[in-house]
Amino acid sequence: MREVLAQAAFQLFLERGFERTTVDDIVARAGVGRRSFFRYFPSKEDVVFPDHERCLAEMTEFLAAVDDGDPVGAVCDAARIVLRMYAADPEFSVQRYRLTREVPGLRTYELSVVRRYEQTLAGHLRGRFGAGGDGELRAEVIAASVVAAHNNGLRLWLRSGGAGDPEAAVDHALDLVRDVWERPAEPSPALEKKLEGQLEKPVPAGGITAGSGDNEVIVMVAAKGTPMWRVVQQIEAAVGES
Repeated sequence: MREVLAQAAFQLFLERGFERTTVDDIVARAGVGRRSFFRYFPSKEDVVFPDHERCLAEMTEFLAAVDDGDPVGAVCDAARIVLRMYAADPEFSVQRYRLTREVPGLRTYELSVVRRYEQTLAGHLRGRFGAGGDGELRAEVIAASVVAAHNNGLRLWLRSGGAGDPEAAVDHALDLVRDVWERPAEPSPALEKKLEGQLEKPVPAGGITAGSGDNEVIVMVAAKGTPMWRVVQQIEAAVGES
């Protein structure tokens, strides 16, 4: 029924325009009553985005089940769930994109939908980075970066009329996000000062050790594959304690 109502609505939007189409027009075209419409959609705007609630639920379920080892990779993979939803019906997705560009109210509604995805991603990252210190800031910034990268690649595909492979542009954009947030971090001036000189003490495997005096050095040994955010976090903690 959701699909029937959405198809009827879009036929009318294309024929008459969004503003000149009423809920009564939609239910008449679909052959159902008003009660049926409002059972599935709270408003006329919601019928333009009939699949986002399901997609958001799928994203939430996916993030609840992923491994903690690669949080940035996990939220990038979660964003691809949205891409697959759009790619499953290219004609409808392109029509919706064009419609939202023409109707200011729909653009505003779309922004609220995008914000819900971003909050879901940020919530997952806060659970990995912690809510204190820079953990919350890191979570918000990474989530915003993932959403911006995903939407950039997706809109390139939509503006082309749904031609080609949508995953290529989105994968490229998300790879840039991972390059930024998973690459070795540049040390801060304070950390560089701490790292001046040479450390003569042996380093215990898997741990952190520090020298003493003005030329103190901090060395960390981490297992291969340890996320860079965790390495930086542990180094910063050691710097703060020494």
